[in-house]
Order: sequence, then structure tokens, then C-alpha cells
Amino acid sequence: MEEPIVQYKDIHKSFGDVEVLKGIDLDILPGEKVALIGPSGSGKTTIIRLLMTLEQPTSGIIEVNGRNLWQMTDKKGEYIEADDKHLRSIRGDIGMVFQHFNLFPHMTILENCMLAPTIVSKKDKNEVRKTALEMLDKVGLSDKVELYPNQLSGGQKQRVAMARALMMRPKVMLFDEVTSALDPELVGEVLEVIRDLAKAGDMAMILVTHEMDFALDIADRVLFLNEGVIEEQGDPREILVTPKSARLKDFLVRFTTNR
Repeated sequence: MEEPIVQYKDIHKSFGDVEVLKGIDLDILPGEKVALIGPSGSGKTTIIRLLMTLEQPTSGIIEVNGRNLWQMTDKKGEYIEADDKHLRSIRGDIGMVFQHFNLFPHMTILENCMLAPTIVSKKDKNEVRKTALEMLDKVGLSDKVELYPNQLSGGQKQRVAMARALMMRPKVMLFDEVTSALDPELVGEVLEVIRDLAKAGDMAMILVTHEMDFALDIADRVLFLNEGVIEEQGDPREILVTPKSARLKDFLVRFTTNR
């Protein structure tokens, strides 16, 4: 039995008096593609923000490759809160692509991709440049390397963001509704790149998405979140075509009606 690369164990997360996650238990296997669906406010984005260390759980344990993400052991072997060095070492296995690209406008797309490996990881600049060119070619932007973000379409910016995340060779890639800020005609090109990455690599992927047809096509497993709990999960065809819970059926009907 393959060991999970990511484990959420009884994860709770509150913002003030509002409990957003109410005891999440979730294992992600190496190379597994998992789609998170559900209504706004159900906790989907919070799940991946916790893994990216952008938020800290109120209680519970998250492990990556068997290592506790938010805790570390001191010299006595006792658990203490993780320091920045510990978080960075684990976060190196995780990449994330956001809704709004988060590119540096004053840098070319090549420079955007090279920044983290050269500054954070202290890697050789020539080697990083070579890798960046490979990653930009992988997302179909080898002819745009010297352009700046404001010279690109939204779809192209999102593909740069993917190339930048791939630069760190992550074992787990997180996608947070990456098509939600795009014009409808640009959605397809971004989804096609993600589809190619999913087929080509052994990265695990967690995708927060409202693209149900895409989830059906790409995911090994779909999770339906509702009010901070995983209400239903399983094979994409079972979840999206023959849902069992009344809330999931209602969500899918409402989603289809509102499109």
C-alpha cells in the first residue's frame, strides 16, 4: 500500500467565531489528482492554503512525506511550533498557482520564473535559466520569454504562473480556481496546459475548481465540500454523474442552471 504524500488529520480552522473547516481527514497519494468542488465558503481554498502555509490550522495535524508541517521536535524530542526553516524545507515540495497570477510586473516572464530558485534556493543562475526556458516551453510560451506581464493575455499570465511554480520541481501542485479570473475564451488554453501536466508528470495535484467537465476528465478523485466537511468523495463519474447526497445533487443542479 502506497504511503500518502499529504495527510490531513482532524483539521479544524476558524476565522474568529466562524469555523470554516470542521474536522477534515484527507490522504493524497503520490501522483494522485484530486478535485475539490463545493459552494463558496465551503472551505475548499482554505484546505490548500493550509498546505501552502498561508494559513495555520486551529487544530489538527498536516503531514507532507511523513513530516509534520506545522510542528517540529526540539533537542529533547518534544513537539514545538515549526520555525521558518522547517516550513521552508517542507514547502519546497509544494507549488501553488493562484487565481490572480501574482507576477512581478517589472520583471520579464523569464525573470519571474528564475526569481525563487536563484534568490531563495541559491541555485546557479545559468542552470536556473535553462530550467526556466524548459518550463516556459512546456506551457507553450517559449516565444514570449522577454515580454513583461502587461504584454500578455490573462491566459498567458496564468501559464507563466504555472511555469514559475514548476521551477521548484514540486511533488504536490495546488491550483486555486485558476480559471476564475479569466475571460471565457481563455479558459480552455489554461485547462489544456493543466491537462498536459497531469498526463505527463507524477506530481500530485489538488485542484479547487468549478469546471465540472474538467474535473470529470482529469481527476482520480473528486471531493464535495459543504459547510466545512467532506460530504461526499469518490470516483469522478460517481460523484458528478450519479451523486448520492441530496446536497451534492442540489449543488450540481444549481451549478448547471447558473452557467
